[in-house]
Amino acid sequence: MTRIVFHLLLVLQTGFTIAQNRPTPNFVLIVGDDHDRTALGCYGNKQVKTPYLDQLAKDGVRFTRAYASTSSCSPSRSTLLSGRHNHNNGQYGLAHATHHFRSHEELKSMPAMLHEAGYVTTRIGKYHVAPATSYPFDNALDEDGSNPVKMANQCAAFLEENRPGKAGAKPFFLYFCPTDPHRSGNGDKLPYKANPHGNLPNGHEGVRETVYGPDSLNVPFFLPNAPETKAELAQYYQSVSRMDQGIGRLLDLLKEKGLAENTIVIYLSDNGMPVPGAKTTHYEPGVRLPLIVRNPFSKQKGTVCNDLVSWVDVAPTLLDYAGLNPAVLANSERPSGGGEFGERGVTSFFHGKSWKPYFDGAALRNADTLFLSHTFHEVTMYYPMRSIVTKRYKLIHNLAHPLPFPFAADLWSSATWQGFIKSGRSQYGPRPRQAYEHRPAYELYDLEKDPQERSNLAKNATYKTVFATLLTSLKNAQEMTNDPWRGKWKHE
Repeated sequence: MTRIVFHLLLVLQTGFTIAQNRPTPNFVLIVGDDHDRTALGCYGNKQVKTPYLDQLAKDGVRFTRAYASTSSCSPSRSTLLSGRHNHNNGQYGLAHATHHFRSHEELKSMPAMLHEAGYVTTRIGKYHVAPATSYPFDNALDEDGSNPVKMANQCAAFLEENRPGKAGAKPFFLYFCPTDPHRSGNGDKLPYKANPHGNLPNGHEGVRETVYGPDSLNVPFFLPNAPETKAELAQYYQSVSRMDQGIGRLLDLLKEKGLAENTIVIYLSDNGMPVPGAKTTHYEPGVRLPLIVRNPFSKQKGTVCNDLVSWVDVAPTLLDYAGLNPAVLANSERPSGGGEFGERGVTSFFHGKSWKPYFDGAALRNADTLFLSHTFHEVTMYYPMRSIVTKRYKLIHNLAHPLPFPFAADLWSSATWQGFIKSGRSQYGPRPRQAYEHRPAYELYDLEKDPQERSNLAKNATYKTVFATLLTSLKNAQEMTNDPWRGKWKHE
């Protein structure tokens, strides 16, 4: 089939057009697991050692206002790969066989679209989305992401097959997902000890482990300054440094194979640190995450971007660079009625916007408002939140606010939380324990004056207009994304 005929068929099937006469880039999307934005040297932490990610930031762009649309693993990864909020793609919570906790079978995600466009797609490490037919990859190298250096070395043959000038080489999408620095098991056996975060007593094969002394560590603002916290932080940082070393090995392989100058590399995290107050929340430590992009086709190098961006933007960005022009269905273009996909049966529209214009020297489009959506973590942990983030404010709507906030098992059993409970203190980081466990219907924060989100302004008369404007924006976002929970505005 000729390239022209193939492009015509692709337009008819997907609604995308191909940009001509430009290089076809490769993509490497690296997803850290539970990696907090502050646990990186390039984001200002002088204690944690992350030389390779720091260098990636020097060679590319470091984003300061990048948000996961939800702070939970499977839903977050589903938005990365589909460009659609989890309540729309069907991955409401962690991927479980129980109760069909998975995306819609008819969903067409980015890996499938890239495959149709002539890319070879390969994943390695953590997957944790379902079904495989909705998130298809041509190759799965290994499901074990516990040793990032080993993971990188396992990619060597794949990169060699697709290096420039190699017979049969194709443009590729490599989805590289270590399990670091995720907790290793729940650690729910008494006495509660610092979770090792995948660290082994004798280290990992091929890894130069970086060990941290807990006593000297500074504690992030959202955690209690206690020995238990510092002990877990030391283990967490060791895991972060191991992941950084694996990423460094992968970047070296790209250079060795002559691929670095034709490969866009994106590093980000799926959600915040696995401790109460971060992961599974819409507070800043839960959803405001690291994002570093090295784009060899752009003059943006060693720069910082302060614009608002979201994980729903990742798929449309990569597809845009692949020569596909994502037809983002918004406002009048979006499907209306008739279930998750709308009565027209459209399954390939996006909720995000491409960042390509920014890397081409233009301003980001619609970079003034972001929509966040969380419904479940595990299947029994129902606590829907819908939020609007602007350059200055954040409005969180806790739809099930009469319920106590559900703890993920690994967060509850952390030494950090258990040590806090045993201490008898009432203040956990920036808020009282009572405020963390029992939340109001609305939380409004002025992120400019109150970056730690300590003062809820939802009932403050001075912010009445701000509240009303953000609430309208939130309702509109629910309508535009066909949110099943939008019906609560009419019926409750």
